[in-house]
Amino acid sequence: MEIEDLRTFVEVADAGGVSPAARRLGISKSMVSRRLIRLEAELGVQLLARTTRGAALTEAGITFRDHAARVCAEIDVARETILPSGDLRGRLRVAVPLSFGPSHFAHVLAQMAQRHPQLHIHTSYSDRFVDLIAEGFDCAIRVGYLQDSNLVARRIGPLYGKLVASPDYIRTHGSPETPEELAGHEALMQGTEAWQFMDGDEIITVHPRGRFKADNALALAAAALAGLGIAWIPEGVTHEHVASGALVPVMTRYPPPPAGIYLVRPAGQHPARKIRVLTDMLIACFEEAPAPLGVGR
Repeated sequence: MEIEDLRTFVEVADAGGVSPAARRLGISKSMVSRRLIRLEAELGVQLLARTTRGAALTEAGITFRDHAARVCAEIDVARETILPSGDLRGRLRVAVPLSFGPSHFAHVLAQMAQRHPQLHIHTSYSDRFVDLIAEGFDCAIRVGYLQDSNLVARRIGPLYGKLVASPDYIRTHGSPETPEELAGHEALMQGTEAWQFMDGDEIITVHPRGRFKADNALALAAAALAGLGIAWIPEGVTHEHVASGALVPVMTRYPPPPAGIYLVRPAGQHPARKIRVLTDMLIACFEEAPAPLGVGR
């Protein structure tokens, strides 16, 4: 029984079809199908029921999937154990935010690929929320305030942000002085998130409202520059606009508490060494980064 056949089956089971599994694995659909046929022939049982919408696990497939996943995980651990110290191989799929990924994280991933020539790194840059398990990612870098989840998170560094608005908006609508006054202003948001502010040691939470929403910090900055409202934006995006006077900090007596940058991964007993190496490289990068980056000071 080939380990690649087992790994392919697990990918198809988790992705829900041959096509998405092929994209995850970076191989052709015909190769995926051949591996599945070979595995089912060797086991003498049907693992997947092919449909027009994808592939569904049979009862035998449901039972076998967990065993196959454990075997693949054990093989990965065994390979890591016998590799020369420091060597990494295999594949690492990482989900990275588009707003900060190219400017703050891409060079770390490039350095990792350079140091480990046998490691295949596949990075997806998007500000949408990625389901790591359903979409087959090993880990993700996330910024802001983490929501409760079943993922394991490791903090990489702080993320500083501030409320900003354009001078035109302030001239027309005024500038809020307290968190309570935000209710009378247009907020530029990613979704339905709450905003937090510090009043000494006390945290004040407000739920702003607004008609303009975007899942990208650069898009929110553009809306603020156009005078559409007030936005909470990380300093890495706003510092040039604030320095030029195109955006003005507002409500500075109540600064937002520092958010964070995190590496998150699915829960498990031990993270793969490639994830540990990436985590350490990211932490070292932000400890050494000169100010101001907007993701550290």
